[in-house]
Amino acid sequence: MERLAGILLKHHWRLSAAESCTGGLVAASLTNLAGSSEWFERGYVTYSNDAKSEDIGVDTHLIQDHGAVSDQVAKAMAIGAKQSSNSNIALSITGIAGPTGGSEEKPVGTVCFAWILNNDQVISETRLFSGDRSEIRAQASEFAIKNLILLLS
Repeated sequence: MERLAGILLKHHWRLSAAESCTGGLVAASLTNLAGSSEWFERGYVTYSNDAKSEDIGVDTHLIQDHGAVSDQVAKAMAIGAKQSSNSNIALSITGIAGPTGGSEEKPVGTVCFAWILNNDQVISETRLFSGDRSEIRAQASEFAIKNLILLLS
């Protein structure tokens, strides 16, 4: 976390996070570091589809057409988090932590991520994690943060 803080502070960037299946784990991890108010702007826990639309402007048609757990919605969540806040960088997570809710196409453990950088470049990735609900959520949170560090390095 110190590495991420250092990168953000060096560039005077602020970070926001939009989380669904992780329910605020990313925000909790980030704010566990003393001084994080210098670089962490805010976290959105947009668990329901309505919250995704109302709080961070995800188009309801994207959710209807692709599902809440999709690359398209993850990108829209990241863009919405950045636009709805005073941040330069944003990340998003939406997935199926289980134990129910999975399908053949999107099994439990499917998690979609997106990161929008200071130059408005949007990067997304979908991963399949294994384990129980808490393990999937923890892995997703850790992956989102580690990947952001790699993207900013």
